[in-house]
Amino acid sequence: MRNNPWNVRFVAKICLILFAFSLVNCGGGLKIELDPTSKDFYETARLIMTKQENKIFRHLPDKESREEFIEDFWAKRDPDWQTEENEFREEFYRRIEYANSRFFEGPPGWKTDRGRMYIYFGAPDRMDQDPMSNQPGMRGWILWVYYRYGFAVYFFDRRGDGQYNIEPTPAELGGGLIGDFTYALELARLGFTPQQDSMVEKFMNFDLDYDKQDKEFVISIPTEALVFEEEESLLKLDLEFEFFIYKDEAGTKEKMQHTEHFETTEEKILNRKEVVFTIPKELEPGKYFVDVIIMVKPDIGKVRKIFNIKV
Repeated sequence: MRNNPWNVRFVAKICLILFAFSLVNCGGGLKIELDPTSKDFYETARLIMTKQENKIFRHLPDKESREEFIEDFWAKRDPDWQTEENEFREEFYRRIEYANSRFFEGPPGWKTDRGRMYIYFGAPDRMDQDPMSNQPGMRGWILWVYYRYGFAVYFFDRRGDGQYNIEPTPAELGGGLIGDFTYALELARLGFTPQQDSMVEKFMNFDLDYDKQDKEFVISIPTEALVFEEEESLLKLDLEFEFFIYKDEAGTKEKMQHTEHFETTEEKILNRKEVVFTIPKELEPGKYFVDVIIMVKPDIGKVRKIFNIKV
């Protein structure tokens, strides 16, 4: 019997949703004993760690390397790197305090499903609820709608004990998720919000590869994501690349920066789907996490993506 392509895609999407939700709730066993500062950081910050960041942190060998990781962790998410304040970090801890005061269901509020959803996405744009539902097998439900993120989520109280939980399958299958939750979660983990420029979504498609022969990173950026300045019939662009290179499970990090000036004509750029930049870097054989931040000058914005690279 031939597989139905729609069914295959639908099942794949369900798997992605379940995987994404497992990341929301998983802590991951630590490989080493943490110092008090690192332990306090990891207890809550693991909620917004990417899979790669979690793996890196759990293999860092000493307090000094963890302190450096923590500093980088917040700096990468800072929406305005030219000021001393880190608005993202301040908002993150404010949301934890709010979740603890508002969503206490036995465990601390930040450990509840509603608390964690609030920490990721903030207050919903719309909320409906029925605490005395007559539906079979359900005492009550709460609906949070995030128009700005393009998804909604139901919290169900199945037992009537006041604990509202997410059932991480699509609503059409009886679960609690409506819309593209996985993409919204990806944005939230990397520190982006829908209020930021639309280039973020376009830039999320940029790609990175490593040319073993020429020993260089190759970055491809969709042309439609680029914002040019026009000067004397030329389109000009200045980018700053920041690389955080981690040897897989080795607990080592290397940081490098690179600037690029690009200029072309409107006629030439219209015929290109992407712009490619090559950045020299010699890597030893092995597996790497490469965390790439691209800053668009002057002060237009920044985007970020993490890649797994094998050399």
